[in-house]
Amino acid sequence: MSEYQYYEFLAVDRPLDADQLRQVRALSTRATISPSRFVNEYQWGDFKGDSTKLVEQLYDAHLYFANWGSRRLVLRLPALTLSKKTAVPYALEELLTVWTRSGHTLLDFSLECEDGEEWDFETSWELSSLIGLRAELAAGDLRPLYLAWLAALTVWELAEDDEEEYVRATEPPVPAGLGDLTGPQCTLADFLNVDPHLLAVAARASDPAPPPRGPDRRELATFIAALPVKEKDDLLLHAALGTHPQPGPKLLAHYRSTTADRTTANRQPSPRSAAALLDAAAAHRTERTRHEQEAHRTAVEERSRAAARAHQRHLDRIARDLDQAWKDVDDLISQKNPTAYDTAATLLRDLREIHAQRNTLPEYDRRAGALRAAHSNKPALMRRFDTLGVPAT
Repeated sequence: MSEYQYYEFLAVDRPLDADQLRQVRALSTRATISPSRFVNEYQWGDFKGDSTKLVEQLYDAHLYFANWGSRRLVLRLPALTLSKKTAVPYALEELLTVWTRSGHTLLDFSLECEDGEEWDFETSWELSSLIGLRAELAAGDLRPLYLAWLAALTVWELAEDDEEEYVRATEPPVPAGLGDLTGPQCTLADFLNVDPHLLAVAARASDPAPPPRGPDRRELATFIAALPVKEKDDLLLHAALGTHPQPGPKLLAHYRSTTADRTTANRQPSPRSAAALLDAAAAHRTERTRHEQEAHRTAVEERSRAAARAHQRHLDRIARDLDQAWKDVDDLISQKNPTAYDTAATLLRDLREIHAQRNTLPEYDRRAGALRAAHSNKPALMRRFDTLGVPAT
């Protein structure tokens, strides 16, 4: 199987300048490069650059996947919008790694699949379907982090067998809206192979997502007035210098996180253990399978009943004029070709069923036997009569 690798980088907050563009162009002669995007596909060879350093220094998002199963998504956000302290509780195993660099929090979602030999070449991703996660995280939506924790829990379950460890390990804070993911979050769940049954049971402890709305102007004004003077001065300084060109989202994220802390602090349920979640997912999977099997049986039975009703209507139409039906059989036999013989045999089978329903099978045997005697010199037809069980007179 030939190799395939996909690399993509996006600059969201600030496009690359001329010097930075020269730096990344030196890494690849075949890549599609613009001030905001770098993308390259490899059928052979490998990328010469350091993907992690490129995100730390230049880009805000990076996507990588290969046909042997490796997958990686790296997001860089200003630390003011998402702190390392907030994200770390969701980092389990090596599926999610969190670190800070130059005033940014970096999230590395990485998955090593074991089914690379079953790669579907129709399966692919682009950062355009995942980049919305960055804005969601900046706005305080932690569902992407919880999805990573669920994916890691599945990987952990497959790799470990220490039941006591599962009992001791508990879930991180459960964000609202797990039962109604956004488009980018659905793509992330697919990208990380999140078990849908595990997600379903995890969502039971998740409040509904609040309707999207802008901040209350009066509350926001009160919040800004209460900020430390140094924090406000730093925001204005960064905006003036262009070092952080989007102070608005950072300020709104801070405001939302503060109001969310006030409104949800008393609503967080007791954290569930990893063992409890995995057991509940197994039960959910079993129940869902039972429902699907029952639905399949019901559908099969209904199709069978519908076919029986249609067949009976067909028999009723033939039964309206049995003499004509017997004449049709004789006319078909007279055509002396296999297709006509097959049609005649099918009509004879229907006639036998009609006579059975009317308790007149002796009449059927008499008329079918007469046909057999009249056409006994036709071997191909006789074979069909034998199959039908038409008696010889």
